[in-house]
Amino acid sequence: MTFIKKHIYIPAALILFSACKPDIKTPALTKGSADFSRYISIGNSLTAGYADGGLYLAGQQVSYPSIIANQMKSVGGGTFTQPLFDAAQANGSGYLTLAGLTKTGLPITANVTSNLAIRDSIVFFGHKTILYTKYTGGDINNFGVPGIKLNDLNNPYYGNLNGFFERLLPGNAPANTATSYLQFITAKPFTFFSNWLGNNDALGYATSGGAGDLLTDTLVFKSYYQQLITALTSNKAKGVVATVPDVTSIPYFNTVTTGAVLVGVQQALPQANIKALYINALSSPSASGYYSARPATSKDLLILTFNTGLLGQPVAAAGGLPYGLTPYTPIDNQYVLDQNEVILTQTYVNSFNNTIKSVAASNGLAVFDAYTFLNNIKANGLLEDGVSLNSNYISGGIFSLDGVHLTPRGYAIVANEFIKAINSKYGSNIPLTNITNYTGVKFP
Repeated sequence: MTFIKKHIYIPAALILFSACKPDIKTPALTKGSADFSRYISIGNSLTAGYADGGLYLAGQQVSYPSIIANQMKSVGGGTFTQPLFDAAQANGSGYLTLAGLTKTGLPITANVTSNLAIRDSIVFFGHKTILYTKYTGGDINNFGVPGIKLNDLNNPYYGNLNGFFERLLPGNAPANTATSYLQFITAKPFTFFSNWLGNNDALGYATSGGAGDLLTDTLVFKSYYQQLITALTSNKAKGVVATVPDVTSIPYFNTVTTGAVLVGVQQALPQANIKALYINALSSPSASGYYSARPATSKDLLILTFNTGLLGQPVAAAGGLPYGLTPYTPIDNQYVLDQNEVILTQTYVNSFNNTIKSVAASNGLAVFDAYTFLNNIKANGLLEDGVSLNSNYISGGIFSLDGVHLTPRGYAIVANEFIKAINSKYGSNIPLTNITNYTGVKFP
């Protein structure tokens, strides 16, 4: 009897446990108030899937818009066509690969130069344009054009100045004089868009050390951005826009540091009693400032591609004085974004982002704040899908070998952030992608 009493409660307990088990319900997939049946993406190299210093097939296939479009399929998203390079010319413009590491752990990169899609080059009003094999696959959804600025939005000659845009147009440079980028992207109807134009309006100035490009005037940026969004929303299409990242937060500016380089030079030339590196720096955070030599500080950002082997080399024009080690032979502008240039760049980027947020709000658009998101990664790192990531060069997993553009995993992370912004704004439930399905930098 005791045996029966002890065990008669077991089925009852099991029934009770079963009744108390939490009922986990996955929210139903829904498009919310948006229509994803024809999604198009507007933007530059990041939108195109550019990585490792080039545009090539494997990078195009994991562009963030293609990842977004794949996730949209579960809520009514349609076909998403990209202007891919074909298999025979899969290496596109060429790109960098990681060939190995030096004894001290520094990366060794190599250029891929086979199976390229380069057909020719022209000189148009003094500008050399590399021409790529024409895309002939018909309609496209991904309008990402590496190198394009918002400032280029209405230029009818732009097809002669940018080979990545020229390959999408029916005409051949230098005879492309009728189609602007704005006309091209709005030629056919669409129901939803993403827009990430504006990065190059600051990035070109920054990566050239302030020497090879200009920051787009903030009033010009505002005018063109308003015009762009007005055109994209004219047929009641909904969309998502992204802010301009803090271009000074990327590995391109934070890998080769002035402190580490100075220590390296001091160790290589102990007899020289070197106290500082010298740079040619902007006198104030103003476009009207002048340049003069001064000692570098930790707030001056050397670019990733700076050849440190130049330091200490005799400069014939200065009587043989060592390069970069005296105020008479400072490091050239194009190799360093100095402190005042950093401040100037950030001032412009903040203005651009105020415009983006304001225009988005007035048009009821979703916003992915890439500026805040990428700065948070630099400061705190990121843990997603069980993977620990940061913004370090190569080891961080997010940035590719050029130190500017993203790895496949980085693009998947960005795609998820766009999706979160879309879901929040439009009440949709587009599922996120699993970033472990995408790779970081490939090691040899």
